[in-house]
Amino acid sequence: MQKNKATSPEKSAALEAIRAQFTGTDGATQRAVLLEALEVFPSVSTYEARRELDIYYPPARIKELRDEGYQIETYRQLVTTEAGVDHSIGVYVLNKRGAHAQA
Repeated sequence: MQKNKATSPEKSAALEAIRAQFTGTDGATQRAVLLEALEVFPSVSTYEARRELDIYYPPARIKELRDEGYQIETYRQLVTTEAGVDHSIGVYVLNKRGAHAQA
């Protein structure tokens, strides 16, 4: 597994700006915020989704997006948090060629 710092300051600020575009904390809003972030960035980690996008349980939102037809891959990555602790976390990548299956 590749080891990285948790999130760059630039990406953190951009994710916070995405979050600020949406109001509410319901599941639909959280899915919209997460989808927007996945469309802007090559990947979004569970750590970033919790911390920067204010999504309490990102795996549930990813499952719901998949249930809606979005093709999202999950990878594992070892990151070091600001506290200096290593964690293996999920990293999500939206397949933009098949982003949303047509029903």
